[in-house]
Amino acid sequence: MEDKKAANGTAHVGTENGQDVQLKKRITLINGVAIIVGTIIGSGIFVSPKGVYEHSGSLGISLIIWTLCGVFSMFGALCYAELGTCITKSGGDYAYIIEAFGPATAFLRLWVGLLVIRPATQAVLALTFGYYMLDPFFPNCHPPDESLRLLAAVCLCLLTYINCRSVRWAMRVQDMFTGAKLLALVAIIIGGSVRIGQGHTKYLERAFEGEFTAKSISLAFYSGLFAYGGWNYLNFVTGELKDPYKNLPRAIWIGLPLVTCVYVLTNVAYFAVVSPTELLASPAVAVTFSNILFGKEVAWCMPIFVALSTFGGVNGNLFTSARFFATGAHEGQLPEILGMISIRRCTPVPALLLTCFMSLMMLCTSDIYALINYLSFAQWLWTGLVILGMMVLRVKQPHLHRPIKVSLICPIVFLVCCIFLTVVPMFAEPFETGMVLLVMLAGLPVYLVFFYKSKTYSVPKNSMTVKITKFLQKTLEVVTPDEKFS
Repeated sequence: MEDKKAANGTAHVGTENGQDVQLKKRITLINGVAIIVGTIIGSGIFVSPKGVYEHSGSLGISLIIWTLCGVFSMFGALCYAELGTCITKSGGDYAYIIEAFGPATAFLRLWVGLLVIRPATQAVLALTFGYYMLDPFFPNCHPPDESLRLLAAVCLCLLTYINCRSVRWAMRVQDMFTGAKLLALVAIIIGGSVRIGQGHTKYLERAFEGEFTAKSISLAFYSGLFAYGGWNYLNFVTGELKDPYKNLPRAIWIGLPLVTCVYVLTNVAYFAVVSPTELLASPAVAVTFSNILFGKEVAWCMPIFVALSTFGGVNGNLFTSARFFATGAHEGQLPEILGMISIRRCTPVPALLLTCFMSLMMLCTSDIYALINYLSFAQWLWTGLVILGMMVLRVKQPHLHRPIKVSLICPIVFLVCCIFLTVVPMFAEPFETGMVLLVMLAGLPVYLVFFYKSKTYSVPKNSMTVKITKFLQKTLEVVTPDEKFS
């Protein structure tokens, strides 16, 4: 193998057969749909129905919210399709924000994503996996908190290993577990349909009886939109998607309507079997559903299917999060080592390890709903800024090649909804939103100290950081890719 010393003192190498070391375009249309569906359908549909119903005040309003969340996600996905086909770098939000608003704003997005959004999302999914895996062993009580968090940590570490080993392994896990989660939801929908056919509709009657406020509706949307989280994650791996101009929008048009239909039908099925009181008292509505409908002899299967579902969700989040942080490193706003990939596996090992570590830190708590409130505010604040950036780019770069160009109605409607989702919760949940704002503002002095005076807007290097980078390169067997996600 031939070593080439880069100017910054790190190695930049090619493989023995003369091929470049780089991330390959291995993600097909089917893989793309699996990433969207598999990442969206994680823990949300098994956790969020309680939150949506509790804050919406009635079954009818909750079903409307589930439908509107799907439409809202489709509007956002179409906007992201335009961005993803005119800016084909991996990295998703970060790549678009740095193009529209420059390095300072992009760094804050990277900062919040690293400290709040990505690790909190993965922690919620992993904790839900742990809860459902342990539920059959603790049928009459809540699983021990230590066991729950330990199993969540094992899930994160195992999937990090798989993603470090091979992109194909990660995609096979995604495809397989996407099928498992759809099978679980189909079983719920069929069971609920049979129940309705038998005349059990008392919980569905008087669907719109209840009260709600603007604050409660915003929190209901938070829970519902958490269940749809992941609709934009395919944009984080556009650089590895085969024929992205065609396959990105196709995957969106196939994946999101499928998820919306499944979610609405699943909620109808829940209320055909589970009473509103039982729903509000249940931390795991799918388990309560299966206990009532199938009996305890068969109901143990449901927690296993739900655990498989959330396992696939964790995999999809790890896969895309690593690309997000690697892109930040390529732009110079994270340590260089995080942008490197394995010589042997062509996977972003350092970024995956960082993603796993930050997610493990979030397991200091097992309060899923607190984590959802923390990450949702930050997520919708920055998602709204991305859509605003799309409109800015139309003015700044009107001649940029746009294979897909959506009507201005889509970004305007989406932006208005994002404003509602960020402003109203400031009054409804001031502590959680205030903490997220403090974390975000804490990134400003970091940027001013390390980047503001730098002409390259990149992490400054000295002899110590170069030595650390070289040591980690040798330990992890990673190098700078020959093509930076282009």
